[in-house]
Amino acid sequence: MEYWEALSEALRKMSRLYLGLDTSNYTTSISVVDQDGNIVQDLRRLLKVKEGERGLRQQEALFQHVKNLPELFEELRCDTKGIQAVGVSTRPRSEEGSYMPVFLAGEGFGRAVAAMLKVPLFRLSHQDGHGACALMDNPGIEKALLLHISGGTTELVELTDLSDEFSTKILGGTLDISLGQLVDRVGVKLGMGFPSGMEMDRLSIMGSGLPISLKVDPKDGCVNLSGLENKFSKEIDKGSKPEDICNTLFLTSAKVCEALIRYGLSLEAYERVIVVGGVAENRIIRERLAEIFPQGLLSFTKSGLSSDNAVGIAWLTRRLNEGRE
Repeated sequence: MEYWEALSEALRKMSRLYLGLDTSNYTTSISVVDQDGNIVQDLRRLLKVKEGERGLRQQEALFQHVKNLPELFEELRCDTKGIQAVGVSTRPRSEEGSYMPVFLAGEGFGRAVAAMLKVPLFRLSHQDGHGACALMDNPGIEKALLLHISGGTTELVELTDLSDEFSTKILGGTLDISLGQLVDRVGVKLGMGFPSGMEMDRLSIMGSGLPISLKVDPKDGCVNLSGLENKFSKEIDKGSKPEDICNTLFLTSAKVCEALIRYGLSLEAYERVIVVGGVAENRIIRERLAEIFPQGLLSFTKSGLSSDNAVGIAWLTRRLNEGRE
């Protein structure tokens, strides 16, 4: 009898699913997790950028999301009858006035699916999704320092996760371009495709550091990176080796990350520092930060979940839906 009861409970949990959608600047994402937070499906499609371009205008990105979402829904291989709630990122971050048109695509599809299935809809932020991915590998953390480094964001964030609260608060970051923008702009100038991070990462292994002076001193938690773009642009014009430029760029990025983390730790003794975002996948940045900060303090999101995805949105939707039942 105990066997059949356990099997029945397992089947019941498997049938309870949670859908997440995220339409960020450069990735269309749909994910489904089960009752225990396990990933059932993780679908993503990178937006297309024309050769030589350094990004997409919002209307171009929005159009591609609208085209991609139906195709990704057609790839879903789960029983949609089991979906208990839908979560969608509707804005970049959980701050007043935070807005980008690209998120309208995901919000529209999310509203339609939730209405059709007659299930709750949770409106979250893109940054909430990254924060949730960080918590998936760090259970039990009530307050953490999050460094979010991606194509459009370089921000220092306080993440709070209590039984009755999940929230993010921005403590600092960049005032101009993000680390991801710096990487892609240098990569495009080197003749690489957009985004350039993975290709530059592979090339950097063969390179050595260039004597580029850098002093990073966050003022009230904020730094500027456009000056670095000018420095690397000059190195390219001088004919410096691409592999050396890539190597130096990531070493420099690690110094920026170090300075921001140290600023955050000067405000409070956080129990954990978690680095998230697509740029956090970089090998040199991970190795350098791991050398500087203790392993018990510093961690990264699982490889594959650092870059933009809807897994964190689906996972957080499960949590929020359980809280209201």
